[in-house]
Amino acid sequence: MNYQLFKAINDLAGEYPILDGFMVFVSQKSIFFYALILILMWFRNERYMRIVIYAAITGCLGLFINFVITQIYFEPRPFVAHSVHLLIKHAADASFPSNHTTGAFALALGVFIRQHKIGSRLLFVAILTGISRIFVGHHYPFDVLGSVIVAGLASLLVYKASPLLEPIISFIIQTYYRMPFLAKHKTVQKDK
Repeated sequence: MNYQLFKAINDLAGEYPILDGFMVFVSQKSIFFYALILILMWFRNERYMRIVIYAAITGCLGLFINFVITQIYFEPRPFVAHSVHLLIKHAADASFPSNHTTGAFALALGVFIRQHKIGSRLLFVAILTGISRIFVGHHYPFDVLGSVIVAGLASLLVYKASPLLEPIISFIIQTYYRMPFLAKHKTVQKDK
């Protein structure tokens, strides 16, 4: 079933040049979209700074969980095990889970828990990222599903640990405000 779902998506690759270009772009460049949004949020106000830090912690935790999984379980990538439409070259490392998808969903969920409007848009891009990783031939659908589960677990753990993390986050923000030439003034407005 995993391979059949993979084939249904990956067989579309090479058929429509515009779709191919879009999926390659999403697969390779979505991380820059996340970086841009998080940077813009950082400079908005202190509430958004906290959201950015929580999202970053969630992303790091998700990728760390992925690393642990790959040390325990190795699944070959689809292009190693099968003949596929490979749109982007990639190392033949572990397929499960997808780091791109885990990172995208972890950042999106880290934001969504605290700011639904921006987070829902990031979740949409995360879904596109997951689909694109299958489309370009790098991952099976279950790799992507596993990544969503890892990201969900990471976001839940960070959310539950928020009371313990809050002093650290406050320290990071206060340190930022003390840095010369970086933060001229403290924004205290609170958004809805």
